[in-house]
Amino acid sequence: MNKNDLGPALVLGIAVATGLVWGGSYLKDAVQLWKQADRVVSVKGLAELEVAADLVLWPISFSVSAGSLADLYQVIDGDRNKIRAFLAQAGFKDEELSFAAPVVQDLWANQYGEQRPPLRYRADAVLLVRSRQVELVKKTQPESAQLVSQGVLLTQSYEHKIQYIFTRLNEIKPQMIADATANARQAAAQFAKDADAEVGAIRSAQQGYFSVSDLDSYTPEIKRARVVTSVDYLLD
Repeated sequence: MNKNDLGPALVLGIAVATGLVWGGSYLKDAVQLWKQADRVVSVKGLAELEVAADLVLWPISFSVSAGSLADLYQVIDGDRNKIRAFLAQAGFKDEELSFAAPVVQDLWANQYGEQRPPLRYRADAVLLVRSRQVELVKKTQPESAQLVSQGVLLTQSYEHKIQYIFTRLNEIKPQMIADATANARQAAAQFAKDADAEVGAIRSAQQGYFSVSDLDSYTPEIKRARVVTSVDYLLD
């Protein structure tokens, strides 16, 4: 090889050597990353909290009958006033009460002759109590039976059942997420201990769906808030 060929050959050799060194370092880093990615534990964390409902919807449904529409609406107004007076005496404010439009039926529409009832029209109406006085509703609801003695025909249906609601979920969310994440880390720590490793940083986390349900069928005013988080931890 002559001296003129030594320059290019030397440059090529240096480039190849540099490439091998860089490639080896990159490969080493890639292997480390692969090993790190392989040492992951996926766990779920649970947080539950019992809370008291802070809003109640109490629909008081009643039914009236009359021979004419004019009489029907007069009876509706009379019964509605009786219910309002009862609730006011119990301690509810007028702004906590609302009245839905009654549903009116013509009982003679599909009946003929002797099959017709004596009173042609019937109306089903609802007066809604929307209140944050949860304890007052619990106390007053059983006492509403005295309205029957005043001539109010109270009715019951699945559609118009009392509802207890918890509205402050956003206030408890941060602490519940923190508790669920701590619970997940405890599970990961136990797994790591069994694997002779240590829990590292969080690789990824996913917040589950928050749910609020009745504690049981007998105490619907007490709610159970629940959240599950899914967390991937790196193991060192």
